Amino acid sequence: MSIRSVRSRREVDPSIVLPIQYHTVSIQIEESKQKDAATLSKAKDAASKELSSLQWHTISTDEALRRLSASMTEGLSDEQVARRQKEYGRNAPSPPKSHAPQKYFGYFFRGFGPVLLVGAVLVFIAWKPLGQPPALANLALGIVLVAVFFIQAAFNMFQDWSSSRVMSSIKNMLPEDSIVIRSGKQTSLDARELVPGDIVCIKAGNKLPADMRFLQVSSDAKFDRSILTGESLPIAATVNSTDDNYLETRCIGLQGTHCVSGSCTGLVVATGDRTVFGRIAALTNEPKSKMTTLEKEVLYFVIIICSIMLAMITVVLIVWGAWLRKVHPDWIKVPTLIVDCVSVAVAFIPEGLPIALTAGLTITANLMRKHKVLCKSLKTVETLGSVSVICSDKTGTLTENLMTVTECTIGTHTITVDGAEEELEMSAAPAVAGIVTTGVDQVRAIAGLCNAAEFDAATTDLPIEQRRVFGDATDKAVLRFSERFGPVQHLRQCWQKTYELAFNSKNKFMIRTFSMFKPDCLKTTLSEREAHHFKTGDTLLTIKGAPDVLISRCSSFVNNAGDVHPFDEDMRAAFEGVKDMYSSQGKRCLLLARKVIPQGELRHQPGTSQFEDEITEQAKSDLTLVGLVAIVDPLRPEIREVVSTLRGAGIRVFMVTGDFALTALAIAQDAGIVKSPASSVDNVSALPREEHGNDDKSSGSRSSLLISGPELLSLNEYQWKALTEYEEIVFARTTPEQKLRIVKEFQAAGVVAMTGDGVNDAPSLKAADVGIALGSGSDIAIEAADMVLLESFSSVVVAVQYGRVVFDNLKKVICYLLPAGSFAEFWPVMTNVIFGLPQILSSFLMIIICCFTDCAAATVLSYEKPEADVLLRSPRNVKKDRLVNWQLVIHAYGVLGVIETIASFSMAYWYLEKNGIPFRALWFSFGNLPGWIDPDYYAAKLDKASSIYFVNLVVMQWFNLLAVRTRRWSLFQHPPAFNKRTQNLYLFPAIAFALSMAILWLYIPQLQSILGTSPVPVEHWFLPFAFGLFILLFDEGRKCLVRRHPNSMIARLAW
Repeated sequence: MSIRSVRSRREVDPSIVLPIQYHTVSIQIEESKQKDAATLSKAKDAASKELSSLQWHTISTDEALRRLSASMTEGLSDEQVARRQKEYGRNAPSPPKSHAPQKYFGYFFRGFGPVLLVGAVLVFIAWKPLGQPPALANLALGIVLVAVFFIQAAFNMFQDWSSSRVMSSIKNMLPEDSIVIRSGKQTSLDARELVPGDIVCIKAGNKLPADMRFLQVSSDAKFDRSILTGESLPIAATVNSTDDNYLETRCIGLQGTHCVSGSCTGLVVATGDRTVFGRIAALTNEPKSKMTTLEKEVLYFVIIICSIMLAMITVVLIVWGAWLRKVHPDWIKVPTLIVDCVSVAVAFIPEGLPIALTAGLTITANLMRKHKVLCKSLKTVETLGSVSVICSDKTGTLTENLMTVTECTIGTHTITVDGAEEELEMSAAPAVAGIVTTGVDQVRAIAGLCNAAEFDAATTDLPIEQRRVFGDATDKAVLRFSERFGPVQHLRQCWQKTYELAFNSKNKFMIRTFSMFKPDCLKTTLSEREAHHFKTGDTLLTIKGAPDVLISRCSSFVNNAGDVHPFDEDMRAAFEGVKDMYSSQGKRCLLLARKVIPQGELRHQPGTSQFEDEITEQAKSDLTLVGLVAIVDPLRPEIREVVSTLRGAGIRVFMVTGDFALTALAIAQDAGIVKSPASSVDNVSALPREEHGNDDKSSGSRSSLLISGPELLSLNEYQWKALTEYEEIVFARTTPEQKLRIVKEFQAAGVVAMTGDGVNDAPSLKAADVGIALGSGSDIAIEAADMVLLESFSSVVVAVQYGRVVFDNLKKVICYLLPAGSFAEFWPVMTNVIFGLPQILSSFLMIIICCFTDCAAATVLSYEKPEADVLLRSPRNVKKDRLVNWQLVIHAYGVLGVIETIASFSMAYWYLEKNGIPFRALWFSFGNLPGWIDPDYYAAKLDKASSIYFVNLVVMQWFNLLAVRTRRWSLFQHPPAFNKRTQNLYLFPAIAFALSMAILWLYIPQLQSILGTSPVPVEHWFLPFAFGLFILLFDEGRKCLVRRHPNSMIARLAW
């Protein structure tokens, strides 16, 4: 049963908004019983009153079944289900309100939208009324800024639609099945198809798909209501009401809560918006999402850039107000000053960055979806890039969770399952004398009775291995083992269950007690002597669990002939040897035992808590060891490669399991988690309790460690510190609390990911920096995790890879935007204000570079594939490795920016020099030109020089685009085309777009006179290719030195 996307279907995050509302409504229910209905005018009060009128918790279970016309054994008929689906609809919450005005407002004013709009307004003011006469170039500039403002809004809208489409496509990727009884058959169906009156079976790890009244509960059934109440302690489930408050009583299971232990059967009483979850969620507003780490990094960078921009604008204003306005009043007038300030603002702000960030995360989410990886938040994607430790559960995570019983041991006799079948057949043959192997029968009987798994009735005609089984992997394997020797259904019909204690990670065993219903299976369940003395009122206690826990409780054992003998020290040692043999082979070992309890030894009736206490006490001693079974759970085929890749990426992979130490070590060695031979693996004795000067185990020599849960309890702080320095660790026999402690200890030194799939993994999954669950895991594990692997475990490599790529690509975007879009555009304004030179790049063309040519190329950098060494580097240190560090600033401004600025200035002023306008005549001229320079001729040539500056930047940025694609690898090692693993074919449309923009604004005659642009001489299209090629070759040489000399000064300067 699973209802994994109840929370993901809505935009409301109940873990944030529901606890307060829940508590409020809970209190108001009590108040509503005393207040008049007229005071309940608000939505919360209405919901409180409606809940207070519910009676499902106060009536008996029989009355609840009668009201919903349901049967506990038969469930609902198909006709009833059809009618109720029409009446109640699907078991899914209604979609939240869209908040369209706020959403559309955000499209326009998110990112740098306000700056663009304010800039456009100021430019329009500079055109009219301040412009005397009005300059058409300013009008055109204002129109372009408004156009960019709307284009940015349209792009935000597209990105939101694209992201929503991606998220909606992954919302339903997780299976959502519930085990339901309908028309007398137990079946699995989509939880959204549930209707009031359905009978649902719940087991540990499941999330409740609807509100339900409990009809049957095991003694250890407990529910975690923290998602609704915020309370951390699980609440025990009961059949009878414990409180008049619907929200507080323990006989009601609330949708969205988790069953953390035990099992129960429930009657669905509310679905969809009628559940408590649905009612309360309807009262809440959509919570504000917090900024992610990467968004904070981007904001930090933008604040710095904006601060510099404001400082430069302040400098311009001060120079103009204190000097130019007085000494050179005709040089820069107010409209020109406004345009200059807007130009500086637009030049400094990297308009392409927010678009690139959004595009990058959307692209990554899409790639994750394609690889069947569900990331619940952007934080997950970012954090993955810095994970340094992965603690992995074994069963179901590293292994396939497809368990099979391969061998069994009865007395001193160890045989395969096939051999046991043959012996059983031989013992039934009349010709065989003196060989009675009823021990196999008894093992088979305990395996079938002490088992919570059930065959799907619809698959009973299929071969045993192909039948569908409901239950956990261990019980499935043991059930199939029992079925091979005869129908388990017949066996269970002969015995009536009176009590059950489900297996949990603390007890490590399961108990079931039975009374005899039919004597047919008595002789195959017990020894001949026990069967002869078994009476109708006696109780059969069956127990199955970990040998190390149960073997000390045994006082007798069953031999191969099926007879019971005393359990002495020699036999104990023999069984311990068999257990160790199984464990060293990587097999899971289970002990099966029983005990016959005469009627007179039990004073209380089944179903009472006193009876449960008596059974628990009886199970502590005098058990009869029936046999051991060995279970194989094969490694996932991709695990060895995954572990090898992760270790190559500088990530330490540890195994954290509840299994035996020898079993865990054998599987860890098979998986590649531990490479040392067993004889070289340290144990707890290698961890010094205090620091010694002559400590022979220095941090460099700590390689492999095998440690068990009980041993963890005795470790002091220094030993924990020493433990965290090991490269290979296997934690065995750990409890959920110990898994949590392990995660927290490693978090002190780095970023920790935890993988798991079971109920016992949930606390550590939630505590880890990145919790990774498998789609086949329990609901509670999936709920606690940040990321879900829906298919192969190898997807974790893809996730880590793209987690690093998101960060890498954003650095590339910034390194691309800063040289031309910020540095090379800023200096024409500053030389104009301070040195009296003409503004060699017009404000209009600055806007075109920032908002069109560079913006398109920056966006396509988000599509860059991972570099070859992305999984060969050490994980990113989140405390030290900033998105924009001093190395990137030096490279972007001090190298690329300087080269592009000098080359562009040189080309523009060289053109003026060739056309009779020497640089010396312009230096500190402040518009006072020599008389031999014609003003109209000067203006025409200045427009052409500005266009040359523009073309020079555009062309050089093409080469810069190719250079920043990789941080360390050569263009030839990471080609942009003809290699599917490295290609980014979007680069070429981006370059073509930049070229088309240049042609559009420079070569259309109707625009030239308005915008102050001009066609560029052909040589000035090709000269920038030489400068761009220099950038590319210079960067290729730098990267080559970085690769060859990773410890050199050049490598330390690498961004």
